[in-house]
Amino acid sequence: MIKEIKFTDNAIKQINHLLSTKEKGLFFRIAIKGGGCSGFQYDFSFDKEPQNEDLKYENILIDKTSANLLKGSQIDYVHELIGNSFKINNPQSKSSCGCGVSFSL
Repeated sequence: MIKEIKFTDNAIKQINHLLSTKEKGLFFRIAIKGGGCSGFQYDFSFDKEPQNEDLKYENILIDKTSANLLKGSQIDYVHELIGNSFKINNPQSKSSCGCGVSFSL
């Protein structure tokens, strides 16, 4: 299922850069959690080891529930006037808040 999520070169470079500043052996975790002004929000964190329900792509972990909600998405890392950030183009999202951090399905 993780193969149905696309990562741009910029996203992979940024993830690798972030991991290079942390202790060896960590993974970059992408998850969807309840919250934010639109109902769901993307969460980026570091984890020491995969859980049973995790899908793995290189050094990236995504739990199965989040991967299902991210199906068809493109994950990018962008440089904008308001700052640099990961940007997820999720075709399953019905709407998102103005800052792009939260969304609804």
